[in-house]
Order: sequence, then C-alpha cells, then structure tokens
Amino acid sequence: MTSSPITPIQLEEFNKNGFLILRDFYREEDIRSIKIGIYDIIGRVFRRNGLTDNRPGFSEDNFDAGFQNLISINRSFGSEVYDSVKQIPAFLRLVSHECHEQLFLALRPGSRPGVAGGGYGIRIDNPHETKFRTHWHQEYPAQLRSLDGIVFWSPLVSITRELGPVSICVGSHREGPLPVFSDDKDGSGRSGPYSLRIVDEAALIGLYPIDAPLTNPTDLIILDFLVLHSSGFNVSSRSRWSMQFRYFNFADPTGTAHSWKGSFASNVDFREVHPELYISGGKA
Repeated sequence: MTSSPITPIQLEEFNKNGFLILRDFYREEDIRSIKIGIYDIIGRVFRRNGLTDNRPGFSEDNFDAGFQNLISINRSFGSEVYDSVKQIPAFLRLVSHECHEQLFLALRPGSRPGVAGGGYGIRIDNPHETKFRTHWHQEYPAQLRSLDGIVFWSPLVSITRELGPVSICVGSHREGPLPVFSDDKDGSGRSGPYSLRIVDEAALIGLYPIDAPLTNPTDLIILDFLVLHSSGFNVSSRSRWSMQFRYFNFADPTGTAHSWKGSFASNVDFREVHPELYISGGKA
C-alpha cells in the first residue's frame, strides 16, 4: 500500500474527470487477509446450515469457492455471507487506514475527512442478477454526509468485460447534484437508493464519454460523489466481488447544514433532506 501523495497530474485528472485509477495501490498481503476471511465465513455458513463443506483449500483465486453452490441451494445463504464479510477485521483495518485520509486530503485540500457510517462493505454481484444492480447514479443521494465526498472502490477479483466493470460518465460531476425520482417499473422490488433514477438520465449520459476500466485486486478507483456511474452487467459464471467505502468532508457547507446525516442506510430519506432534488413522477 502506498502512502505517497498523488502527483499534480493525477490531481488534475481527478478534478477534470471525476475519478482516478490508482494501480497497485494496496499491498497484496492486505488483500489476501481479506480473502482468507471471506473463505472462512463461507465455510462457516455451510456448517451453520448443516451442509457439507467439501471445498478445496484456500488460494488467492478460489477464496469464494462454494459460494455459487450456497446460493443455488438457498439464496438467503448468500445474504448471510454478505452481511458477515463486511465485519472482517482485515477489511475494517483497510477502510480506516490512514492512506485513505491522506488521499482525501490530497484531493480535497483543507478538508476534514470522515468515514461514512453505513457506507462501507464488500459487494457481491451475482451472475445475471439485476435487483441490486445500480442504475446510473450519483453517490450523494444514497450516502448524504456531505456533498463533497469520495468513493473508494477496489475489486477482489480481476474484472473482465464478462464480470461487468463499473461504468463511469467521464466529467459528469461538473453537473452538480442532479434531481432524482423513484422508479420500480421493472417489478424488481427495488427500494431505497436502488429505486432512485436520474431525471433525464439518457440525455445527460449522452453528453459525456463513458469509461468502464478493467482492474485487478490491489487496484483502487476513486470517484467523486457527484460523478455519474453504474454497475456493470455480470454475465459470467462467477460473482463479482468488490470493496466499497466512502469518505466525506466535515468541512463541507452542505453536509454541515444537515449535520452530516447519512441517507437510507441510516434510516434517513434523502427526499426529506433535499426535497428540491426530488421530482415526483419524473422520467429517466
């Protein structure tokens, strides 16, 4: 894991594009410790539910061995894994590592960084599932805390086109906070932040180039809270595992005005904090 400050060129790139890719940012041993924790939890879910754990031994590439079998038996077993892996100490050590605070300060001079409670976890995007896939969105409505915030996103598997890389609307953060509406017309049962859509989404996306970077474990993508981005489609036979956490800025005037409230994960409805950004009956 590097603690070196970013270069002026990288800072300029982040400010221009709304995101930045840092290759080999983390140490392999830190990522390995998290994978060992995931492998162990999957085994414990097998045994807790009276299932035989006949997986091969742990390796870097098969840390999620048995997970597809678990969710094929009972989808709720996957939820047990999802809820548990975010509590792995090695992951929490990474979330609060000082390198992220230093990076935030380099990107936002004069800021006072904070870790967004309820805004960190290990995401599991299963093959061909769409219920929890995020539409084009800005991070702010789902997180609140502060308008000035940064998403830290890092894969635990090598991201291929089949696994579905995150798509980023390059430079779209310059639009500022965008109005949203609730949409569940596809019958997927989406709720909370998953149901929010950007008003006039298609027209906005058409204004900017789209990047969908391929990344590997130890790589880090950082995204401005206001840059438009969306989940990729996983059409592979394996789940897409990624780490996500958010830092916000205590010094941000908008966050200060609403006392740095969290959003849906904190049982706060974004629409009540920012009624001016919610359009009832809006269209994508």
